[in-house]
Amino acid sequence: MKHRNGKKISARWIPVFCASFFLFGILFSNRMWAPAESNGQLLSRARHEQELKMVSEDCDTKKKPSKEVDVTDQVHKTHEAIQLARSLDKTIATLQMELAAARSSRELGSSADGSSAIDGVDGKPRKKVFMVIGINTAFSSRKRRDSVRETWMPQGEKLLQLEREKGIIIRFMIGHSATSNSILDRAIDSEDAQHKDFLRLEHVEGYHELSAKTKTFFSTAVAMWDADFYIKVDDDVHVNLGMLGTTLARHRSKPRVYVGCMKSGPVLSQKNVKYHEPEYWKFGQEGNKYFRHATGQIYAISRDLATYISINQPILHKYANEDVSLGSWFIGLEVEHIDDRNMCCGTPPDCEWKAQAGNVCIASFDWSCSGICKSVEKIKDVHARCGEGDAAVWDALF
Repeated sequence: MKHRNGKKISARWIPVFCASFFLFGILFSNRMWAPAESNGQLLSRARHEQELKMVSEDCDTKKKPSKEVDVTDQVHKTHEAIQLARSLDKTIATLQMELAAARSSRELGSSADGSSAIDGVDGKPRKKVFMVIGINTAFSSRKRRDSVRETWMPQGEKLLQLEREKGIIIRFMIGHSATSNSILDRAIDSEDAQHKDFLRLEHVEGYHELSAKTKTFFSTAVAMWDADFYIKVDDDVHVNLGMLGTTLARHRSKPRVYVGCMKSGPVLSQKNVKYHEPEYWKFGQEGNKYFRHATGQIYAISRDLATYISINQPILHKYANEDVSLGSWFIGLEVEHIDDRNMCCGTPPDCEWKAQAGNVCIASFDWSCSGICKSVEKIKDVHARCGEGDAAVWDALF
């Protein structure tokens, strides 16, 4: 058979051509389709990665401020929590003070408004007065007490009138002997029956127990009378009641006042000396001085301080000296110390000169004797020369 072109294709080239076309088809298919598919995948992957990146950046953008906001919020919340805790502490402290005051009012028999009395000692009403004066005395001081009665302390009906009209309570304060119903106690009972001017304390008398006696006096006085001021004075000191009342009246509006002749004596570490302080080491090196405190011959404290002593009596520490003990109980409290030198005038001619100059003393005594030296013999002379006059207390306006 003849070919159209006049040429024949050898049979042996047919397999070659077939293989060539097959290979060419494979190459063509890879060239045309594979790149397109690869590009699509790349585009799709690139688009996906771009979207992930945008989402990631968006998340990061949102998360970072969120973290900052979260930290700020946490700081703010912590600050609020601290403020709340402080406020809660103050509230608790206030409630504790109110609870203590309520407990004191219940135990001492004070009224809700502090002006009228409810139940005091033995269920008796607690009377509202201006001041309560406790004259510290001992079993052996009968002559001193009589000398005080004969000079600046009213007696009998005058004493009752002073309470009614001026709100001034004056009592000799004394405890009991170590032996129950001893001759000493019976002597005081007999004297009290005659003069009716004693305040008997639940206290065992002793020279080294003056700090304990002072605590007991204030606690007992607060339980019996609702006074603006409570005064402690020794039985060998001369007092002008009118000047005392007039002076204290000027401090009546102050809640916590401690009035007296402030001093700061040396802490005596040597044994076998008067006023030796066994706990001298608490005040630092030897030779140091005490903190400021009122001398023990006479001082006055306001109602809040007397109530504080009454409430905390079991835990108030006692030092060797009574006046130091009292001063230590007010350390750390918001107390106004009033140093009034008219409460520690000397005996004549000192107090006499001051009286002539129009500056009548509140109290007179001798520093060298911690009271009036030989007070039984001298107090009448002091009263005559330095006294304000019997009418002064009645004319004074408190």
